[in-house]
Amino acid sequence: MSTVPAPRSSRPSVRIALVTATAAVTAVTATACSTSSSHTDDTAATGSGSGKTIQVVAAENFWGSIASQLGGSHVKVDSIITNPSTDPHDYEPTAADARTVAGAQYTIVNGIGYDAWADKLLASNPGSGRTELKVGDLVGIKPGGNPHRWYSPDNVHQVIEKITSDYKKIDPADASYFDQQKTTFETKTLAGYNKLIADIKAKYAGTPIGASESIVTPLADGLSLKMLTPETFLDAMSEGSDPTAKDKATIDQQIKNKQIKIYVYNSQNSTPDVQAQVKAAKAQGIPVATVTETLTPAGATFQQWQTTELQGIEQALAKASGK
Repeated sequence: MSTVPAPRSSRPSVRIALVTATAAVTAVTATACSTSSSHTDDTAATGSGSGKTIQVVAAENFWGSIASQLGGSHVKVDSIITNPSTDPHDYEPTAADARTVAGAQYTIVNGIGYDAWADKLLASNPGSGRTELKVGDLVGIKPGGNPHRWYSPDNVHQVIEKITSDYKKIDPADASYFDQQKTTFETKTLAGYNKLIADIKAKYAGTPIGASESIVTPLADGLSLKMLTPETFLDAMSEGSDPTAKDKATIDQQIKNKQIKIYVYNSQNSTPDVQAQVKAAKAQGIPVATVTETLTPAGATFQQWQTTELQGIEQALAKASGK
């Protein structure tokens, strides 16, 4: 993106406020259950003898889900953002979040201006010897760039490598266990995800698409699809600002003339402009697919969530192309 994401208080469907500190504590506690060692693969859970459990905190649950599955029985993961109705850009940390972070040995934040509140939370709760991963720094995207790196398959695999490497440094005695967890995750757990990406690239590379916001851009790049929607429109929608009349007219023409083969939109940020585009696309017989910003449903794993969305995109492309 061309600018640092602005506060997105205008986003209608994700503007559900956090009600009370008590509710936030409940959410954090629930996350500890849903993203901790319950995802451990039984075949990889034997033969490790340190008995150590790394306390991990992820700012968002999509990274938390990956961290939990990579760490298996040797990590306990708390994700701060877990509610699909909560906008990570605007979240205000609670006292419970501060306590959770203060006790963390390993933290994962997205960065790139997406979760600036997490940086402040870490700075105000320094931990002795805590290891910190900022995804934006890892993948080389600076503030002002597109922050939605969990939609980039290449970046996801970079994060997997880094988390595993960090776990091994924090708990060297269980290095072989973490290597086995990573191998299982990448070759078995993510098999469906990886296959869908490869299949879509092989069959539909270069297909022109339209989208509602910049969250779709890293995925389109990863799938080798051609994004026709003006970047200025995608950025405006992601940042909660008003798109220009020129951009809206351009998109209207792309839909009317069927220049785009499918339209992909973020159902958690369906503004009147986006709703109008979805309606127009359907009226022209252009297939529509949906994505969301955070894990949906809230208890889904990263791969369940992403695979479902990729299947929807693949089906839309098949319908549009007849192949």
